[in-house]
Amino acid sequence: LEFSGLDIPVFVSGTLVDQSGRTLSGQTGEAFYASIRHAKPMCVGLNCALGAKHMTPFVEKLSKCVECFLHVYSNAGLPNAMGGYDESPDDMAQANKVFFENGWLNMVG
Repeated sequence: LEFSGLDIPVFVSGTLVDQSGRTLSGQTGEAFYASIRHAKPMCVGLNCALGAKHMTPFVEKLSKCVECFLHVYSNAGLPNAMGGYDESPDDMAQANKVFFENGWLNMVG
């Protein structure tokens, strides 16, 4: 994009796969950001494998190192044995509240 002169907004989302806070490739959230930082994303974030409650420490850490907007797609946690989700919209809203109260995020989904 630098050669073409186009300024296209880039959003990048990484997935944390378990409570270790690492991606499938084994990176921490901070290492994930460092590996894509050169692309100058407009927004970077994390998507769900854990649900909002368990993502909180990882979102906080990422919020301290990103140089762009931050988003999270925390969803309603992991699916249950029947493939459904046990969290209600109200549960999800309450769990995501901490992200905004602390000023860590710009978007949530």
